[in-house]
Amino acid sequence: MTGEAPERGGRAGFAVLTAAAAVALAILLGLGTWQVKRAQWKADLIAAIAARAEAPPAPLPATASEAEDEFRRVRFTATFDHAHEAQVYGSQPEARGRISGPGAWIFTPARTEDGRLVMVDRGFVPADRQDPARRPEGQLQGTVTIEGLLRWPEAGNLFTPADTPEKNLFFLRDHRAIATAKGLADPGPFYVQVVGAAPPGGLPQPALAMPKLPDNHFGYALTWYGLAATLVGVYLALFLSRRRARA
Repeated sequence: MTGEAPERGGRAGFAVLTAAAAVALAILLGLGTWQVKRAQWKADLIAAIAARAEAPPAPLPATASEAEDEFRRVRFTATFDHAHEAQVYGSQPEARGRISGPGAWIFTPARTEDGRLVMVDRGFVPADRQDPARRPEGQLQGTVTIEGLLRWPEAGNLFTPADTPEKNLFFLRDHRAIATAKGLADPGPFYVQVVGAAPPGGLPQPALAMPKLPDNHFGYALTWYGLAATLVGVYLALFLSRRRARA
């Protein structure tokens, strides 16, 4: 009897371990499969964005939706209101153009010929050229042709610093918040991110014509499946070790 009780206890304990391993395996496999599906979704999204960004430019739309129109290429004429320029703090990686490092994205209101207000992300300037007086050639005057991509505002999180409009410093590319801080009318749901050639003087540096979206889902899937395989290997090692001990 004394030997049977520990044996039953060992079996019960291993049964609990088996159940826990099965649950963990199901979770890991589920996460891996979810990432595979996300990878396909991201591939479809990147293809759709590429088609919009590389299509011939369309006129500025009266209305648009983020799901159907973000990154759509547009072209229109307007006049920049440089007096209400806003600067959104950021850092530009070297892979994104000739100018990199800390600096700001320049948001400038533009007025179309019919009086419509459009916020325009003209591009990036380095920290030592944020002052408009240090890049006068790029402060285009009069009616200009603007070509760019429709974009929707960024969302902040708990770590996003508060904007300081009195210093003309913002931390999100949120054109509506910028317009409100500048006392401007509602510019609508989207802003326009300029692409193409830089203005005279090279600043602001426009965005790349083809946006780059992170696509790490297959790597995540391999990680989850690898953890699942490791779990199976550990469980089998314990199972075989237990059988040898019993034998």
